[in-house]
Amino acid sequence: MFTGIIEEIGRVERIQSSSQAIILTIKASKVLEDVHLGDSVSVNGVCLTVTTNTNSAFTVDVMPETVKATSLNSLVQGSSVNLERAMAANGRFGGHFVSGHVDGTGKIVKKQKEANAVYYEIQLEETLTDTLILKGSITIDGVSLTIFGLEKNKVTVSLIPHTLSETIVGGKEVGDIVNIECDMLGKYVKKFVQQDVPQVKSSLSESFLKEHGFN
Repeated sequence: MFTGIIEEIGRVERIQSSSQAIILTIKASKVLEDVHLGDSVSVNGVCLTVTTNTNSAFTVDVMPETVKATSLNSLVQGSSVNLERAMAANGRFGGHFVSGHVDGTGKIVKKQKEANAVYYEIQLEETLTDTLILKGSITIDGVSLTIFGLEKNKVTVSLIPHTLSETIVGGKEVGDIVNIECDMLGKYVKKFVQQDVPQVKSSLSESFLKEHGFN
């Protein structure tokens, strides 16, 4: 579990391809302070498992399904990536509940500066916007953001100066692809209201009620 508050920007040091899967070696510092084999690290919003680590880098495996479903397949040597360690039970919770299980990708279609903020308009599948609400939360490349505009297949978010400088989203431009994770609560509510609820047969009838004194 993550919060969507990026701890540092890492850099892809090496990419190894094996069939449809890839192995990433990422140069970092802060996230390595207490990392152990098997720990979870969010890389651009994707929860990945640390398989090896040194004092300056760590390695993660990216399975074929993740390669196909996320923007990690566009990374090259030298690419910058957002990094966050799994949420500590005794830590502050500044973002929202983020699982690191990306729901899909979106495409930046507009970028506009407004005062001290930058607005991003992102095009995404309608199946994703169905779980979103205005002023609700969304995760973009691992960053917890608030929704300021919502259409059938578009979402608008605003980045403050700190987020612009401390994450890779600030360097994204029109046409770039980003990882999207919708709010966990919205996904559960959607699943609940869409599932088939079996009809319960009742033994109550007009004759039954009359027989028991209800006239």
